[in-house]
Amino acid sequence: MNILLFSAEELSASGQLSLTDRRAEHLRKVLKAQAGDDIRVGQINGEMGTARLLDINEERARLEVTLNAEAPPPLDLTLILALPRPKMMRRVIQSTVSLGVKRIYLINSYKVEKSYWQTPWLEAASLRENSLLGLEQGVDTVLPEIHMRKLFKPFVEDELPQIIAGSDAWVAHPTSEAQSPHVNGPLTLAVGPEGGFTPYEVKKLEEIGFKGFTLGKRILRVETVIPALIGKLYL
Repeated sequence: MNILLFSAEELSASGQLSLTDRRAEHLRKVLKAQAGDDIRVGQINGEMGTARLLDINEERARLEVTLNAEAPPPLDLTLILALPRPKMMRRVIQSTVSLGVKRIYLINSYKVEKSYWQTPWLEAASLRENSLLGLEQGVDTVLPEIHMRKLFKPFVEDELPQIIAGSDAWVAHPTSEAQSPHVNGPLTLAVGPEGGFTPYEVKKLEEIGFKGFTLGKRILRVETVIPALIGKLYL
C-alpha cells in the first residue's frame, strides 16, 4: 500500500477519517505507524495529499486529512484485451491499473474458453477491489473504466471503429514482423490470449485500421506482455 485510499463518504465534515479495516491493520502492522506520523492518502476518483495520524490502536486508526495534489496523469491508452484465464485475472487487472491504464475492454476470442466468463473475478466488486489494489501500488486515485464484450465480431465491426477513432491502433501478434509502435499520441492496443489472436481475428482488426506488431519470437503470458509492452512504450 503505497497510498491509503478512501471514499468521499468516509471523510467526515471536519476532514477526519476513521478506519477499522485492512487499511488500519496495514498502518499498524506493516508501516508500524504511530500518532503524529504523516501518511500519503488519496480520495478515490479525487485528489491526493497527506493525513496526520491522530491515534491508532488494535481496533481503529483515526487520521486528519489534507488533500492538495492532483492524481498523476493517465496514459492516453485504450487496452483491448482478450479475457485472461481466471487465475491470471487478478494479477492482470492490478498490474495494468498500477501502470496508469484507465480504459480497458475485456473481449472474447476463439481461444478464450466460455467458462472464463463465469469467473467471480469479473464481478463488479472484485474488479473494483483489484483496481483499488492497483491504484494503491501505483500511487493513483482514479479508477479505470472496465468494459466487457462477449461477442468478438459485433464488437469489432460495430463498436471498435468508434473507440479507435483519433488514435493509432496496434494489435500485438507473435507472427507480425513490425516491432512495437512509437507513442506519438492516443494509442489503442489489442492484446490477444496466449498464442495470440487467430488469423481471422487479426484480419478483422486489420480491416478497421489496426496494424500488427511483435515483441519478439518468444510466446509470453498475458500478465508478462502487458507490463513489458507498457514499460517499453511509456516508462
